[in-house]
Amino acid sequence: MSLTAQQLGELIRAGVPMAEDIGFTVDEAGEGFARTRLVFSQRLIRPGGTLSGPVQMALADASMYAAVMATIGQVEMAVTSNLSINFLEKPAPGDLIADATVLRLGRRLAFCEVRLLSPDAETGEDTLVAHVTGSYALPGNR
Repeated sequence: MSLTAQQLGELIRAGVPMAEDIGFTVDEAGEGFARTRLVFSQRLIRPGGTLSGPVQMALADASMYAAVMATIGQVEMAVTSNLSINFLEKPAPGDLIADATVLRLGRRLAFCEVRLLSPDAETGEDTLVAHVTGSYALPGNR
């Protein structure tokens, strides 16, 4: 049973209290996909004027979880088993978008890719600011 964007947002805010602290929202979700957002806040900026790396990693991780749950339904004991991030560009001050995709869903592992995008307020185009790959370990009794 897959979950809607609203259900995913509620599930993540309940299970990951810091999701609300960093302004995490689920914009849309479907089979194998979730588009999430980190709502911009000045307090998330690090010296140098960019969003901190740990916040970007948290967004990517929660986005992978959303994509997996959108595909298999609520499985609370699914946990991150690997996450690798490549920071490519400095995000512009503003919301950060995450497009998460389930690349392969096995019995015990889900492999995901996340593209972190920084929308340009002037042009409306998105800049790829980080590329993330990761996996979630899935419980055997799902």
